[in-house]
Formats: sequence, C-alpha cells, structure tokens
Amino acid sequence: MTDKTVVITGGSDGIGEAAARHAVRQGHRVVIVGRNPDKTRAVGAELGIDHHIADYADLEQVRALGRTLLESYPRIDVLANNAGGLMGDREVTVDGYEKTFQVNHLGGFLLTNILLPTLIESSAKVLQTSSVGAKAFGKIDIDDLQNERKYSPMKAYGDSKLANILFTRELDRRYRDQGISAAAFHPGNVSTSFGNYTNQTFIKVIYKSLKWALISPEKGADTLNWLIAEQPGAVWEPGKYYVKRKPAKTSPQADDAQLAAQLWERSAALTALVP
Repeated sequence: MTDKTVVITGGSDGIGEAAARHAVRQGHRVVIVGRNPDKTRAVGAELGIDHHIADYADLEQVRALGRTLLESYPRIDVLANNAGGLMGDREVTVDGYEKTFQVNHLGGFLLTNILLPTLIESSAKVLQTSSVGAKAFGKIDIDDLQNERKYSPMKAYGDSKLANILFTRELDRRYRDQGISAAAFHPGNVSTSFGNYTNQTFIKVIYKSLKWALISPEKGADTLNWLIAEQPGAVWEPGKYYVKRKPAKTSPQADDAQLAAQLWERSAALTALVP
C-alpha cells in the first residue's frame, strides 16, 4: 500500500517534521501532533495536512487526542511515537509523575493503547523513537520508575528511551499475532531543538558545542522513513531496535522479557487503563 494514513507525534519539529515532509512527498495522508500550537499549526498549514495539539505532560490531553484520532481516522497505518525530549531538574507533572518518564514513555504508551482497536484493524506499524541513550544512561528500577531515589536528567532520559524499547518488545509479544508490527530506532545524534527542553545550563552548553558533529533532521529521519516505507517481516523484523536501518544491540535490560511485561503492567496502572 502506498497511500497510508501516517500519524507522527512530535511532528512540528526535528525528525518528526522531516519524516512528515517525506511522507507527504510519498503521497501519504499525514497527521501530525505537536505540543507547541503555533509551530504545529504552521507546519500543518504549509504541508496541507491535519494537525492536533497535545502536551504529553498532561495525560488528559493525551486521552483527548486519542479520542479525536479514533473519531477522525477510521484507518491508521502508521503511528510514529516520536514526541519527547531531555528535561532538566526533576519535575512532577499535573498527573503526579516524573516529567521525563511521562512525556517520553507514558504518553506514547497511553496513546497507543487508546488507538489499539484501529491499529489492529489497520494492521498498523507502531514505531518508537528511542536513542542510544538507552544503553549509555538507562538502567530501569521497576520499583523506582519515577527516579525518586536517584535522579539526574541523563539517567531519566536514558531510562525513558530504554522504556521505549521495552514497550516495543512487549507490544510485539502481545499484538504481533493480531497484525501489529512494532519497532524502535535510534535516529542518530540530530541537530534539533531537542536540547531546548532542559533547564540545565551545562547540558545546553554541551549540546550546542557539539552541533558541528550532529546530523540534520532529514538524515535523522532516514530510519523512520525506511520503517514506514518497507514491509515488516520481509525487509525488517518486528520487535527489534534499529540503528541505520539495521538491528542493533542496546542495553541488556532491553532483552529482559519479564521487565518488559512488568513495565507494561505498571504503565497500564499509572495511566488507568482498563485491562
């Protein structure tokens, strides 16, 4: 199928915007979701595509987004869970959860589960933007998902990106037989507004000083574009984590099936999902 309905969260900037532009050029029906109303509307208007506003730091906005997408799109061929960022000092959301964990993991987990009936019926691809940070900084303690005991911006970020991979593994285990094809990927070290989410001056300084070594959002979106375009099971294997279009090793915890199942159950409880 060449004419897909493709929903991209975090679609108003960075690799999400680049992937949206590429998908439009491929002739797909593209829907973007963004946190910033002005930027999201501007990209939507320029590309002539649907856009929706939701801040993942408020799970009620994610629930409202899910209801709107269910009502608006009877078919969703691709859901790209790309929203996220690197935060600063530990902050608790209106829902009572650590912000990095909620924005980078819980929001996408909740949206995917709300959309599951349509995703299953559509035999959809569900794609997670993860990061090499999962291996570099991530070490999940299932009893301290909010990092109350041991917080740092980089650990919280690494944990959330590892959670993206574990979510992919468990989504594949639970729903592959029902037609879902899930994958996670590392886009590379991309020059975007990613570093602007944090209030940590030293992180901003390091990020800006390394911009010369960063790749463009267009190059960062390459693996996402590939996953959207190519056939799962034939070209890429569901349930895997990809770097530069190839399966890659990451944190040893990413292969822990028990941890993946536990994270799913804890996430379901935190988002008040009905079993």
